[in-house]
Amino acid sequence: MNPIIQSLFDRKSVRAFEDRPISEEDRNLILDAAIQAPTAGNQALYAMLDIRDQGIKDALAVSCDNQPFIATAPMVLVFLADTRRWLDCYEYAGAPHRKPEAGDLVIACEDALIAAQNAVVAAQSLRLGSCYIGDILENKEDVTRFLHLDEYVFPVAMLVFGYPTAQQRDRPKPKRFGRDYIVHKDTYSRLPEARLRSMFRDVHPEHDFDQFMNAFCKRKYMSDFAVELSRSVREYLKPFLHK
Repeated sequence: MNPIIQSLFDRKSVRAFEDRPISEEDRNLILDAAIQAPTAGNQALYAMLDIRDQGIKDALAVSCDNQPFIATAPMVLVFLADTRRWLDCYEYAGAPHRKPEAGDLVIACEDALIAAQNAVVAAQSLRLGSCYIGDILENKEDVTRFLHLDEYVFPVAMLVFGYPTAQQRDRPKPKRFGRDYIVHKDTYSRLPEARLRSMFRDVHPEHDFDQFMNAFCKRKYMSDFAVELSRSVREYLKPFLHK
């Protein structure tokens, strides 16, 4: 297995970091690697916020489901789907145009997430850990205010980076579901119950399927933060749906 693929297999989320800064050289390498990511029509339909202000980091830690490690992470990036930049270009050039719609947002989200993963891979090569923070989608009103977001800008993902603690380095990576359950040939099909139970058993043999799913559904899918996330995203979508 070559080093790049091995790095992808080894990478795991890191939520505890050493009290050690990331050099400006390495920060810039991560940012520049992200910018080299594939992008629709070479438009770079995203923006990256390099969060340096401790007050903003503290606010993000609270708004993102009260996770203190965000506030202490040596590097925090927020990836935005940015449909405003090209809209401004069209307006400045006097080009006939329309307002951004749902399809424009989805393409911009793709660009932003591809760039984010480039940043993750670059950081891994520098022996830096990282963690995606999906909770950036929550609390639209607060996040919009302290990040000064435009109505046609959408926070797709947040990443925190740092040098992993020894405990985090030694922690085993959670097992992933097997290829046979994830890869469909040619067309999509729902997995029957027996296959779903088998998929779960391969990864969590120590748990009872029914008990685990009921507990997980309650803790995650039906949680207050999941409800808030959906509410917040609906608000972000309104300008793109012309509502």
